[in-house]
Amino acid sequence: MKGQILDFSVQKSEGVISASDGVRYTFSGSEWRDDLQPSRGIWVDFDSQGGNAVKIYRALGQASSSPRGNKSKAAATLWGVFLGGFGAHKFYMGSWGWGIVYLLTCWLYIPFIVALVEWIRYVLMSDDEFYNKVAEFQSRSSGPFSFFW
Repeated sequence: MKGQILDFSVQKSEGVISASDGVRYTFSGSEWRDDLQPSRGIWVDFDSQGGNAVKIYRALGQASSSPRGNKSKAAATLWGVFLGGFGAHKFYMGSWGWGIVYLLTCWLYIPFIVALVEWIRYVLMSDDEFYNKVAEFQSRSSGPFSFFW
């Protein structure tokens, strides 16, 4: 059966899938069969068992398995490598509070080291993982000192 994840709680390790037949199925995180963490909007293929979804896999052949945010991985990576020590990537991602901290402390060179680590993290992150994290980050809207990792 095919469907789309409506919600997933990491704390409870459970979620809800809206199936193509219009029925909603609950699922446990232990039934998830993919490397990426389940998140809202991912298309899945699963079996149903008594109103629960079991053996859940990310659906193949979807144009996009995750919702694309308005932030580009390439742009965040470039901001991080060229002007990361000044907090440019933080301003770009929406954490302007951290961007100001980077600007005020750039003379200590510590922000340059931290930006290098963040840049490496961006490069090693898959596109799907990056866009899932962006969607989660933007849905939290924790303010100027929110942390995107």
